[in-house]
Amino acid sequence: MPARLLVVLDADSTLIRNEVIELIADEAGRGPEVAAATEAAMRGEVDFASSLRSRVQALAGVPLTAFARVLARIEPTPGVRELIDAVHDRGGVVGVVSGGFHEILDTVAPDLGVDVWRANRLEASDGVLTGRVDGDIVDAAGKAAALGEWAAGYEVPTARTLAIGDGANDLQMMAAAALGVAFNAKPAVRAQADLVVGPVDLSQIVPLLP
Repeated sequence: MPARLLVVLDADSTLIRNEVIELIADEAGRGPEVAAATEAAMRGEVDFASSLRSRVQALAGVPLTAFARVLARIEPTPGVRELIDAVHDRGGVVGVVSGGFHEILDTVAPDLGVDVWRANRLEASDGVLTGRVDGDIVDAAGKAAALGEWAAGYEVPTARTLAIGDGANDLQMMAAAALGVAFNAKPAVRAQADLVVGPVDLSQIVPLLP
């Protein structure tokens, strides 16, 4: 069904306050190590796909039962429900595309009212994580491609698309949208965005909606 506009958000540190891979790494006792690697990737200092693979290796052995504890720690970003409601009130669609994981987003996204989402999947065997990503990695190009696919699928012209992100792997998606918003973002992302939102409150974006 056609939509009037499309808003696509990154997940970690945008839709939610957390970095999910760090929460899962805490379950393996490797939280600080993975947090440092995540920060470097978000600043654009290392290749995202390579960094993700190495960080996921640190998750090997974490039981799938740990996801319940991870989900309990998820904090939606202030204003997220107001933004999603405002998009829907305008006849729009909300998408989330993440370098994080379906194992968490499949619960969080529908709870927040997100219409469509895409993320990486973690390989598991015998009830524990293997330390590998299952399938293709959602990287910067994958995020931009998702925005394009959803816009085409919902018949939304590019002029009515908006992308919101915080990390270097969001820049291609932000460039592909009519308006790319840096939210709670790293310096390189703020420098290249069309607009920078400073307060960590997604409702600040409501007045920008077409």
